[in-house]
Amino acid sequence: MTQLKNNTYTVGIDAGELVSFVVEGHEFIHQKGSPGWGSSDTEMFPIIGPVNEANFRVKTPKGEPVQDQHGLLRQMPYGLESQTETSAVFAKRYHAGTTVNNSKYPDKSTEPQLVWPYDFVFEKSFQLKDDGLEITFKITGEKGMPFMLGYHPAFKLHSSSPKIVAKDREISLDEVLAVGNRALKVPDCTSITLKDSKQITIETEGFGNFMCWTEVKNMVCIEPISFYPYDVEQSHLHEGFLHLDGTATFKVSLKPGA
Repeated sequence: MTQLKNNTYTVGIDAGELVSFVVEGHEFIHQKGSPGWGSSDTEMFPIIGPVNEANFRVKTPKGEPVQDQHGLLRQMPYGLESQTETSAVFAKRYHAGTTVNNSKYPDKSTEPQLVWPYDFVFEKSFQLKDDGLEITFKITGEKGMPFMLGYHPAFKLHSSSPKIVAKDREISLDEVLAVGNRALKVPDCTSITLKDSKQITIETEGFGNFMCWTEVKNMVCIEPISFYPYDVEQSHLHEGFLHLDGTATFKVSLKPGA
């Protein structure tokens, strides 16, 4: 377990996964073992969304590699690159064509292994600042590589009637629950505030959109995304790709409030 700390915040990171963000005794992050989801955060890369209706294939300029829901990155372990009292950098390195075991097989998928036809390095950096926690994602790889990126943090809920505020829109937990597995689309948005017993604002750079998901009332995932995957049929998921120009950087800032 990696711990970051300053005078205001304490952060717990388990092999690259944000498992705790405590401010004045208040835990903002969903805890593993609690109802709702078995993780506390993850990344969606190089695709977002399911592909089961597209035979688990995604169209790229280098063929149709086998992918599963939200891509293969989450199936790979992070390595710790560097650490200080207030920062930590983790990375995953992938060589084109390497097969990665799929944890969804055989219970939730027909594909035992996933593959991607491009090299990449994916860095996830944590930096404590005076106003919160900044998480930076840096993708380095072959010029022109198609990709999507989503960040999937889960926030612990402490009250019975939390609100999600996005621009001029107020979203209730019941609205998120009603959408189910598809996740509620919040387009053209770079900042969302979760108003619970304590509030926290999620500010982003590079993503441009959010989606919100939960199936329980004790947590909610507020997910910055580069593309909302349910805007197209699964066989057309490639229409949502960005294309790498050497390096791409995305940021998420978690800023606690009153």
